[in-house]
Amino acid sequence: MPPLIRPAGARTTLRACVAALCAGAALLAAGPVGAARAAVDPDAPTRTRVEVEVPGPEFGGEAGSGRIRVPAGGGAATTGPARLSEAERAADGRVAKLVDNGPVADRLDVVVIGDGYTAAETEKFHTDAREKWAEVTAVEPYTTYRNLFNVWTVDAVSHDSGVSGDPDRATTRDTALGSYFWCEDIERLLCIDQPKVDAYVAKAPAADLVIVLANSAKYGGAGYNEPSATLGYEGISTASAGHPKSGQVAIHETGHSLGKLADEYFYPGVPDYEAYTGPEPSESNISTLPADRLADRHAKWYRWLGETSPDGGTVGAYEGGGYYVTGLRRPTDGSLMRVLGKPFNLPGVESMIAGFHQHARIATPLTPTDRTLRMRSTARVAVPRLTGADGRQPVVRWYLDGRELKRLQGRTEVPVADLRLFDLRTHKLTVTAEDRTPSVRDPEIARTLKSTVDWNVRL
Repeated sequence: MPPLIRPAGARTTLRACVAALCAGAALLAAGPVGAARAAVDPDAPTRTRVEVEVPGPEFGGEAGSGRIRVPAGGGAATTGPARLSEAERAADGRVAKLVDNGPVADRLDVVVIGDGYTAAETEKFHTDAREKWAEVTAVEPYTTYRNLFNVWTVDAVSHDSGVSGDPDRATTRDTALGSYFWCEDIERLLCIDQPKVDAYVAKAPAADLVIVLANSAKYGGAGYNEPSATLGYEGISTASAGHPKSGQVAIHETGHSLGKLADEYFYPGVPDYEAYTGPEPSESNISTLPADRLADRHAKWYRWLGETSPDGGTVGAYEGGGYYVTGLRRPTDGSLMRVLGKPFNLPGVESMIAGFHQHARIATPLTPTDRTLRMRSTARVAVPRLTGADGRQPVVRWYLDGRELKRLQGRTEVPVADLRLFDLRTHKLTVTAEDRTPSVRDPEIARTLKSTVDWNVRL
């Protein structure tokens, strides 16, 4: 099916639409989105639009159908304060910590907000959020690094149960976030009123990633992958809470927002997307270079060439990616960035781990660092446990004035009395925690997988 696409490395967004997007519609010629929009919506230039990724068809192999610009303010009814009772307004906006793995400054904070849940359905939303997070953390590298995350729920109380466009296009429901299917005439595209979402995100203590769960079992979702300059999150993924493939849609979108990965799917037969002729893309998982030139230039994923990847096959440079049939290459034939239900490939796992560590630290001081520790004090640090199948854990090492105390390796608390100080000088006690995962081969990324904490100590 011809997609709605925005080519990687280009600045022009094109629109291609076929009959499958809406029952009985005739084939429309591909053309610039702005021009097509002006013909049907003359007010569009005055309204803010944002770019979103369209999920692939429910019964297809592709993870996505490219990108399109949609109204930031949504297009469906939203709940106003007057539509909620006093008790409902009191429940609206409540924040709870669904998963607690430490302070927000040292963890990657995920905010989950539900739409189309009435006040009586709050517990259903919490259950849906818990189950959806379990789906996410069943996929590597989320499985291994699940303890780097906090998960917050924010209760958005809706007047109506369910969301607009479900079960059919004519259905309209009054909800807190204005979620709606049939966004831009695409049934599976589940859009939101982003300013309203942001108002709820702001209630959470921190937000690095946002997931909006629609109270629906209809297939759909969207990826709002532009970072928020004001709230700090990397992106918003929308998903149907009750559909079995929606978790995969959300994980794919985090590949963009956290991993900064490009789409690896492509579209044979779509005009203008047969051959890419632009510059080398910035994303780590697509390249204009074949495998031998990747190796010669030490470029992109060259360190993984020839390795067996968890998504099947061998890492190489496969023709097709970034929406183009030729001219761009991807590391493997069928990773999650191309096909829902597949794992991330080896280069994708590395990029995801890098994204995790951009927001999370693996050494959190439990003993304050702003005062000098004396003989009766104990230096304590929290190091999150990794939960991978190999049992690997971060390496914890202690130093006094830069000299390693090898006898203390692996400990997470050290009494000052154990340091064997023999003078009255102030010394510097340092602990490092380092993730030496074999899933990272890039030295630049590896350097980010280490955290350091310092204290001043003396007799």
